[in-house]
Parts: sequence; C-alpha cells; structure tokens
Amino acid sequence: MNFKISKRVFFNALSIVSRAISANSPLPWLSGVKIEIKKGELILIGSDSDISIQKVIQSNPDEYVFEVKQEGSIVIEAKYILEIVRKIDADEITIEVVDGNLTKISGHSAEFIINGMKSSEYPQIDFTMPSKQFEIKADMLLKIITQTSFATSDKETRPVLTGVNFKSDGKVLECVATDSFRLAKKTIQLGVDNQFNITIPAKTLSEVAKTIEKDLDIVVCVSDKKAQFWIDNTVIQTRLIDGLYPETSRLIPSEFLYELTIDSRDILNAIDRASFIKSEGISIIKLSANANEIIISSKSSEVGSSLEKIKPIHYKGNPLEISFSGRYVFDAVRVLSGSVIKIEFSGEMKPFIIRNAEDDTVLQLILPVRTYS
Repeated sequence: MNFKISKRVFFNALSIVSRAISANSPLPWLSGVKIEIKKGELILIGSDSDISIQKVIQSNPDEYVFEVKQEGSIVIEAKYILEIVRKIDADEITIEVVDGNLTKISGHSAEFIINGMKSSEYPQIDFTMPSKQFEIKADMLLKIITQTSFATSDKETRPVLTGVNFKSDGKVLECVATDSFRLAKKTIQLGVDNQFNITIPAKTLSEVAKTIEKDLDIVVCVSDKKAQFWIDNTVIQTRLIDGLYPETSRLIPSEFLYELTIDSRDILNAIDRASFIKSEGISIIKLSANANEIIISSKSSEVGSSLEKIKPIHYKGNPLEISFSGRYVFDAVRVLSGSVIKIEFSGEMKPFIIRNAEDDTVLQLILPVRTYS
C-alpha cells in the first residue's frame, strides 16, 4: 500500500472514524484504524464492535491531493496515527507499507516508521444497507437527537432506557427517551411507509450529531439487528439495544387543570439562579403559580433559600404549587429552543408537560418531586 493525501482531509477522516474506537478494547485490532486502498478509493474503518464508522475518500483534484501508487491495507493503532498525522508539519503526507506490517508515514522533512497489524485479522464488518430506509434532513435529525437523547438513562440497570426508541407505523416517526423520571418525545412525518420499533444507543446518536457538518439529506437504514446513518461519504453503524421498550404513551396526561405560558428565558434564568441551593446534591425547585405571578423558590436547611417572581404571559387555573428537579426542567426547556413555552399541569403530584408554544412536534414530560416542607 502506498498513497499520498492531503493532511487536512486525512486527519479529519481519521478523527471521525476513531471516535468509534475504544481505548480499552480486549481485541488489539479494534484499538486500530483499518486503512485500505481499493479501486482508487481510501476506506477508513473504526469500531468497538457495538458502533462502527466507515469513511470513504475519493479522488477530488479540485479540492485536495489524493494519489494512489499501490493498493493494499493495514491496521494502525488509532492513538499513534492520529498523533503522528496531527504533528506532521506538511500539507500532504505519504503512507507506505514498507516491510510486512511496518508502515512509513512521511511529510515534508519528517518521517515515522510504525508497527501496523495485518488487516486480514481485523473483524469483518458488514456495512450492507438494510432494506428499510428513509431520508431525513440533517437539521431535523439533529433536532431529534438534541431534543430526546439527553433524557436517556445513564444507568445500565435497565439497558433499554440508555437509548432512544425509534418507532414507525406508517409515515409517522416517533422518537422517545426516558429515564423513568422524565420523558422526551419528538414526532415527525416521513415521506415513506415504514414499520419498525428499535432502540438506538444514545452514545451512537451523539456520534451521529458530531459527524453532521452541513445541511444535507441523510439516509437512515434499519433492521432488527442494526441501524445505519449514511452521512455523505460516512456511514455510522450501530447495534441495537435488545429488549422491549416500555409503552410510554399511557404516561402522558390527556387532560390538564392548569396551563402556564411563559417566556423561556425568564424561567431558565430563574431556575439557574435558584439551582445552586441543593439538598443532598439535588436542586429541588418549587413553582407557585397564580394568574398574577409565578414564584420560583428553593430551600435547603444546610445552605439557605432563594425566591424570585416572574410575570406569566398567561395562566389558566386555580393557584398551584408543585416541586421538581431543577436540572430536569432546565434541560427540557433549553432543548425546546423556543422563546415562549407552555407548561400544562394535571395536579400537584402528577406528571406535567412542557412544550414549545409554536412547535407541537416535541413534548417534554417531568415527574414532580414530593417535598415535606
């Protein structure tokens, strides 16, 4: 194998695929990047067996240098090749397998020779596209990820809750995340009929979000074993989380006794200011509402108390007092990205709903907290 390539293009591609690589992989080959020249294309693969990323670089002489002298393949430890390529002070670099697995990486006046690994020992990863597919705009996929994945659980006691459930029954896609104390749901229309119910790890969705650099159409392919995101010349493939995702629709109230419309910045700032007061490491915020004012308060016997009054845009219902996790409500309001939000309550100890007043495709549900003061 022998090729020359733009340092910028190669380093960017290495940075993308290496995000799938675990530093603590029990398989030595999976700590490396597979580099392959085939049919005039450069193919880079990184994987930890759960998530795999493949990046294909094709010749584009108008934008960057890419010259193939000899086809072949090698696996090189990710941390070493990233560091070498980053530090080489040259616009173009040359990668050449010189003897067995010895690989020479050179550019300008610098030259490194590093031990690689045989690519034949690298696990075979099947990037074949499943038949169930749909296209989605990059900005819409980013909204789905941003507005749901933060609500997944970070505890492995219930693995299925560490992912976002993607469910389609026709042309409607519902994406739901919950950690049992809060829930985030985003609903969008698809252009094609599809039938699937899968749970994608939040970690994978985070990598998808990082990889999206421009507005384009992304192809999503799913089967009962894997999901793929085709982003330009990059494919991110993930195993799905096994297990039946809980039926969450019954948790969402259908009737509300109280309704609060408020400026999102006002409530975000008030919660942020009150959240430094914590009890046992948790910030519990109390909201007291009536038609004239909203009071955001917090209290701790160890720290002290805070109280702030906000003017509502609109309030409907009798006076209400309800307590909740400050972090949960702050996260929910922040991802709605609207200037005005609507909060609907069914009672002081019942789940409440937060929505963007101008976007009914996204919903945030929070469980209240019982306080004894």
